[in-house]
Amino acid sequence: MKKTPLYERHLSLGAKMIDFGGWLMPVQYTNVIEEHHATRTGAGLFDICHMGEIAVKGPQALALLQRVVSRNLEDQAIGQMKLCILTNEQGGILDDLTVYKLESDHYLLVTNASTKDKDLHWLQTLKDMERFSEVEITDCTKAMGKLDLQGPRAQAILQPLAEADMDALKYYYCLNTTVAGIPALVSRSGYTGEDGFEIYADSEKIGVVWDHLLADGAGVGLKPIGLGSRDTLRLEAGMMLYGHEMDESVTPFEVTYGWVVGLEKDFIGRNALSRQKKTGVSRKLVGFEMIDRGIARQGYKVLMYGREIGEVTSGTLAPTLKKAVGMAFVPVIYTEPGTEIDILIRERPARAKVVTLPFYKRTEKHIFYNVFI
Repeated sequence: MKKTPLYERHLSLGAKMIDFGGWLMPVQYTNVIEEHHATRTGAGLFDICHMGEIAVKGPQALALLQRVVSRNLEDQAIGQMKLCILTNEQGGILDDLTVYKLESDHYLLVTNASTKDKDLHWLQTLKDMERFSEVEITDCTKAMGKLDLQGPRAQAILQPLAEADMDALKYYYCLNTTVAGIPALVSRSGYTGEDGFEIYADSEKIGVVWDHLLADGAGVGLKPIGLGSRDTLRLEAGMMLYGHEMDESVTPFEVTYGWVVGLEKDFIGRNALSRQKKTGVSRKLVGFEMIDRGIARQGYKVLMYGREIGEVTSGTLAPTLKKAVGMAFVPVIYTEPGTEIDILIRERPARAKVVTLPFYKRTEKHIFYNVFI
């Protein structure tokens, strides 16, 4: 079992630890609903040190990335981060990740924890096959620690500890600063639908940042948050999770990522996705909310007139909305908002209706969350 640098701190806070993809991670400290509301109304601090970080440097760094991600990065500014997709030859999603442009020839890729090794191998293989000799690829995961500070009070908590002006940091941009005296890379971004920050620092010093944030934020509602609430928060915000809504058999056009496909450039999977763009897809990911009582879970069958038409990818009781919601793949003819479907829950069909994603959307200064980032 792998442990993050904050493992002992989680134990001291009374966290319930679980196996998450080979990592011992906190699923909750108190309970999921309390931690969910704390993030929506105050602020939450997440240990995300299990995520993967890969540095791509050199004169051919952009050329390599242009081949492996579907999104066109030609206009990416220094200090800007972009959501990207790694696609295979069939257009399937190998991973969804964020790409930070730190310098003209220096990029940082932040991957899902479960896909980091696969992503690293994919990059190194392409580098060798297509002779990108002027590229250096480095796995930085062990050296970097990562925290997410999310919620409406996130900036007020972070600013006294940060040297840089956080008010000047735009959404999906990053800067180098210090946090609690520790050198850090901070971006205005997150996975909750709230305003917030992702903070990267030396893995040996990330605990200092964690301690200072929790101590300074305790008086204004900051709480440590586990993976349970991280999942309910992202689902309310209509954010997908690799292994649920995405895998190598799913293409960007079948989910909410068609906008990150730049068919004007040459990338692995372009031909397959170009064909799919022309012919259309047979299924799409939709959001739904329950009409009947019951909570849909991953793997539950979706029915229409008693016939199976799809499968739930994620589902929960949304604490903010006080209703059961979920996402599922269904044939395109059933994707219109308002369409009623059935979810098979414990062998009984329960009525639901298709709704527009995201389920929850917060609009305020700096944060205008939707899927088009």
